[in-house]
Amino acid sequence: MSLFHSKVYGIVQGVGFRPFVDRLAARFSIFGSVCNKGPYVEIFAQGEPAAVQKFLAAIEHEPPERAAILKMDTEKLTAPDSYTSFSIIESAKERGDIFVSPDIATCDKCRAELFDKNDRRYLHPFINCTACGPRLTILDAMPYDRERTSMGEFPMCPECHAEYTSPETRRYDAQPVCCNDCGPEVYLIGEESCRGAAAITRTRKMLASGGIVAIKGIGGFHLACDATNAAAINRLRTLKHRPVKPFAVMMRDMEVVRRECQLEAGQEEMLTGHQKPILLLKRRTAGHLSDAVAPGNPKVGVMLPYAPVQMLLFDYPDGITMPDALIMTSGNPAGAPICRDDKGATEALSGFTDLLLSHNRKIRIRADDTVMDWLEGKPYMIRRSRGFAPLPFMMSKDLKGQVLGIGGELKNTFCVGSNNIFYPSPYVGDMSDLRTMQALRETIGRLTELLENEPTLVACDLHPRYNTVTIARELGLPLFPVQHHYAHILSCLAENDYDKPVIGVSFDGTGYGTDGTIWGGEILQADFRGFQRLGHIRPFLQTGGDKASVEGWRIAIAMLYGLYQDKDKVRQIAQTLNLCPEKELAAQFFMADNNVNAICSTSAGRLFDAVSAILGVRSASTFEGEASMYLEFAAEAYLDKHAIKPQAFLPDMSNLPLIDKSKIDPSNADESIILATEELFRYILTERLNGTAADELAYRFHAGLAAGIIAACEQARKQTGLSTCALSGGVFQNQLLVTLVKDSLIAQGFTVLLHSLVPPNDGGICLGQAVAAMVHLNQ
Repeated sequence: MSLFHSKVYGIVQGVGFRPFVDRLAARFSIFGSVCNKGPYVEIFAQGEPAAVQKFLAAIEHEPPERAAILKMDTEKLTAPDSYTSFSIIESAKERGDIFVSPDIATCDKCRAELFDKNDRRYLHPFINCTACGPRLTILDAMPYDRERTSMGEFPMCPECHAEYTSPETRRYDAQPVCCNDCGPEVYLIGEESCRGAAAITRTRKMLASGGIVAIKGIGGFHLACDATNAAAINRLRTLKHRPVKPFAVMMRDMEVVRRECQLEAGQEEMLTGHQKPILLLKRRTAGHLSDAVAPGNPKVGVMLPYAPVQMLLFDYPDGITMPDALIMTSGNPAGAPICRDDKGATEALSGFTDLLLSHNRKIRIRADDTVMDWLEGKPYMIRRSRGFAPLPFMMSKDLKGQVLGIGGELKNTFCVGSNNIFYPSPYVGDMSDLRTMQALRETIGRLTELLENEPTLVACDLHPRYNTVTIARELGLPLFPVQHHYAHILSCLAENDYDKPVIGVSFDGTGYGTDGTIWGGEILQADFRGFQRLGHIRPFLQTGGDKASVEGWRIAIAMLYGLYQDKDKVRQIAQTLNLCPEKELAAQFFMADNNVNAICSTSAGRLFDAVSAILGVRSASTFEGEASMYLEFAAEAYLDKHAIKPQAFLPDMSNLPLIDKSKIDPSNADESIILATEELFRYILTERLNGTAADELAYRFHAGLAAGIIAACEQARKQTGLSTCALSGGVFQNQLLVTLVKDSLIAQGFTVLLHSLVPPNDGGICLGQAVAAMVHLNQ
């Protein structure tokens, strides 16, 4: 007999790992023990050497489907035989890198039991097992045991306890296990006597009749209504002050998804998998969804029910005929974090809703839904949250220490760094709202505590007046400012675990530059140790202050005035293109002439806004990125209509200058590459005034900008010798631009690094910030 000691690292808590090991021990006649240590699972295995080796190999190669083994260290011990059985022993706490499981969607076996009249958990809104259910959102502390979760408030009944302690059951050691007798309960807020089945039936009746209901799920509240009912959707839009921003839709099952949407390879597996994100799918023209779900948008965000209470909304034995698609949008007022408790929901959502369906299981950490697009057969993340956070990214670099990347001002997530492991948080939100700032403070405290992380350095944005920087200062730790666009590129390098210098193309709305100006269309030479600004799009004046970021016509007027320096000509063009009322022009000219409420910018996002305005696509935005998003839709509609394959170099634009050659100084690599975007703007404007269709010009703008980026990268390669490019920043959410740039760069012999599971937008910069701080700490 031999005795072996193993430490298993990874997602091995909250996924049924200890019961799995216990069953393997019985299979291979192994004595010993298994225990959660917090950072790892510890196994002592005693038996015949060949049997122990098979046992350990099975652990590594047959783990539970929700587990992810990152490392397994095993040593043989010389201790005498001391075990007479195999047991799961009480969890013991140790320090080290912690791996916390995200929340896991209800598995197929639990769903079958949910609708089985002979099962004792029939219609139980909180059914779960070892392989599914809430994890991060109910967790108080590690190791992951019931008493350290919000389920600790619900003592198990004898039947549940018997399953929990029996290795033969699917609920052996399942911490959130419960049933109709001992688990949490649903009820209507304000009508607490309406509980359980009555509350669900009232909710279904309200939804079926065109009402709006707030519904508490795993990570927060949703606002729900019938996705086929235009009146209900438009009422929700009015109440939520959200005129056109797309709503997510929860569909009953894959049959409904196939009826409403076109599916690409791999998308069904993602929709039906254990993470169940919102996935952007192309809509079918003959579907039943109301156009009000996503006005003028060729795609719709779709998810399947991932919690039992959501499944019961669609199917319940009460005779009510339900719609098979429901709007299921985040339950929060604009700018505020998703509501997670009754008090917050009552204060924030009661004005939007006809009913509020809640439950008495506390949410410890908010987790909004993950949103992803699809690019080249794999996810292209837009918002990384439920089901994915806080799954870590591991880097090959040998790094030691603990840091925090506090994230961006918009789409905030933060990142906890521990040695070479980086844990991005669930989505928090935009920092313009005091409630979101408070949510960021709370979530940082809870997640660093869960991960046993005590940061010694906090990475933040360069901008001195950002609210994230204020919160970073409150922590009382040394600050490490990281330039915004550099953080974007580092997040792409970190996701790809790439530790060499690259040409970084970082295009987005705005970020504070090292020279005190506003950057946004940047060409950088970057690695984990630092960056150099090689170039950028042509700077232009932005007039109108904060309004310019939502009213693209202001950018258009400023760019027209910059081009022509002729007020009468600008007036004439503004009138022809119906850009703005005549009375607005005098103020715009005054700001530009006197440098009042005006900034110099290289913002690629604002360039998109200006082009969208002159083409009559969108002159203003009601949500971030609206003008540029609909410009992309117009370009894609042109390609579809004419069955054209996108390409960056169009023969009709061959005379258009791409970069300003006069600015290139071979002796000075710094800021020597200027993309001639003002000439591209002039070209689009001239063609528009000559009567060329807006959708064609929308495509030509994308192609021209892509060609400029490629020319800039080729010039950067001449200056640096680098031939790997990383594409990041919110502008690269635009799949048409990504495809045009990537395909052409590869054709020119470049290697291209893209995002997949980290958003290219500001929701991803926390990873870049944290890695920059960790590398700095180690230097």
